Amino acid sequence: MEKLGNSISEFLKSRDSDKKYSQLMEQAFNDKDVQDFINKNKDKINPEAIEVSAASIYEFYNHKVHPNELSKGYVPQLVVSNHNIEVVYAPNKKTQVQERKSSYESKFVLLNMPSDIRKATLDDYDGSGRLDALSASVDFIENYDVGNFVPGLYLAGDFGVGKTYLLGAIANELIKKDVKTTIMHFPTFAIEMKNSIGQNNVLAQVNKVKEAEILMLDDIGADSMSSWIRDEVLGVILQYRMQENMPTFFSSNFTMSNLEKHLSINQRGEEEPVKAQRIMERIKYLSKEVIVSGPNKRFQK
Repeated sequence: MEKLGNSISEFLKSRDSDKKYSQLMEQAFNDKDVQDFINKNKDKINPEAIEVSAASIYEFYNHKVHPNELSKGYVPQLVVSNHNIEVVYAPNKKTQVQERKSSYESKFVLLNMPSDIRKATLDDYDGSGRLDALSASVDFIENYDVGNFVPGLYLAGDFGVGKTYLLGAIANELIKKDVKTTIMHFPTFAIEMKNSIGQNNVLAQVNKVKEAEILMLDDIGADSMSSWIRDEVLGVILQYRMQENMPTFFSSNFTMSNLEKHLSINQRGEEEPVKAQRIMERIKYLSKEVIVSGPNKRFQK
């Protein structure tokens, strides 16, 4: 430390011709945090590199004492790199919270879904009629890995039995494995696709959805579906995901067999069973059916 201290003193003396600069550098080197850092890392710092490190030390001190817009939300920190002292900027607590929130939301994408789905947890998912769904969910979470295809779940059941909530709980567990999930309310998406025709961005919207790492289509079959939505939107999404072995989840008030009947009737009342079968083949490949029953939780306090 003595050799390092001498190097600092010699550096400051060499700058005496510029009194103002010398005073500023002396304040920086005498700062308690700077002194503590030097004492703690004296064996790692090259005494001959003090002049090279002076700018970093002053930058640290200056931003600490006089924060500016460029470093807003971040705090300067001194580090040793190749035996020199350098300054880096670490996010403060507020910025850390914002970054965690941003990271979380980027991994748990909601499209036309209520935001409280983000609060869903498997710990809160229990009750009669739900144990098979819970068990199947845990199996998927434990077995899924990127590059290892595991079918998603097709959650079928009445209103209010917790199908959508379970999708949110699964998504939250997958985030812990750094897996990105997109949950989409399909009836609303279908309306948006119709509106996108005039804007010529249907393909872009479909591509964005079909490439989601884990895709969850909520409330599929809730509304009557046009042939175009069924074949050119849903069909394209499912075909791509089947080819790429990308797990897909569904929630519906219909069982798979009933959904097939629902999809076979277009908006004009015409029967198209072959096209409905084609959609169901993809759904059955991408997911396995789980019946969810129990009381309607929406009416429980």
